[in-house]
Amino acid sequence: MKYRKLGASDLVVSEISLGSWLTYGLGVEAEAARACLARAFDVGINFIDTANAYGRGAAESFLGAELAGRPRDSYVLATKLYFPMSDTDRGLSAAQVAKQLEGSLQRLRTDYLDLYQCHRYDDDTPLEETMQALTRAVESGKVRYIGFSEWPADKIRAAIDMTGVTRFVSSQPQYSLLWRAPEKDVIPLSAANGISQIVWSPLAQGVLTGKYRPGAPLPADSRAADSDMGQYMGRFLDDATLRAVQDLKPLAAEAGLSLAQFALAWVLKEENVASAIIGASRPAQVDDNAAASDARVDPALFAEAERIVAAARG
Repeated sequence: MKYRKLGASDLVVSEISLGSWLTYGLGVEAEAARACLARAFDVGINFIDTANAYGRGAAESFLGAELAGRPRDSYVLATKLYFPMSDTDRGLSAAQVAKQLEGSLQRLRTDYLDLYQCHRYDDDTPLEETMQALTRAVESGKVRYIGFSEWPADKIRAAIDMTGVTRFVSSQPQYSLLWRAPEKDVIPLSAANGISQIVWSPLAQGVLTGKYRPGAPLPADSRAADSDMGQYMGRFLDDATLRAVQDLKPLAAEAGLSLAQFALAWVLKEENVASAIIGASRPAQVDDNAAASDARVDPALFAEAERIVAAARG
């Protein structure tokens, strides 16, 4: 496993990180989740990402219980706030930052978070209020660094230009061979201002493993076949995209990689990416994904992969 510095912070994170969206405390049985977490540490993953909204606290509670026996300085722990935790608790107001931070710390059984992230931008709260509240969280010692997820470029710029507040060090966008939107504005702006990307869905929620075939029924045990877990996957399941993914397999084979490893290595070729978040329901998936960290791929293979995907997706 290789490691990269996270933005303008002193955090050093594994190139592959373990996430918990739709998995731990939710869609994956506790025993399997426990095995995946243990295997992640075995292969050198030191960065664990979650959010208060994942199962409305269930993912954080699971991780808190499982991480309790490990030295706190042996891993980097990140969580998020914004999405509803009750009928009245949501957003990035000063009151919510204070309340949700305490809830996350309790569930995660820790005195501090290495990274606290705004899960989305809150149009109902002035940016100044959010940034001042996050600054107080850092000054209290309960948060070391702050980040954001899926913020528009103009809001990122506004936060960067603000004085007297703590600076963001991370951005968490969706990014993969099938979803390259951050390249236009977010990555260049971040790279110029000490902000690294921690990318989610680098395998397009499993589509870039090649398990889904054009014209074929969805595998019964797959995320796409689950009405809850697969509800965000429609954009990647058209036949043209699925054919393109199958066409990537020979390129991955030429590189000596599984298709998943090839897709993760493609994400990691971007210098502004500090880590790619994976989800795993079996330890073998952790092994396969983690091996992408040290992959060396001929740039010509990546260029051909980009051409194939662009032709399919327009």
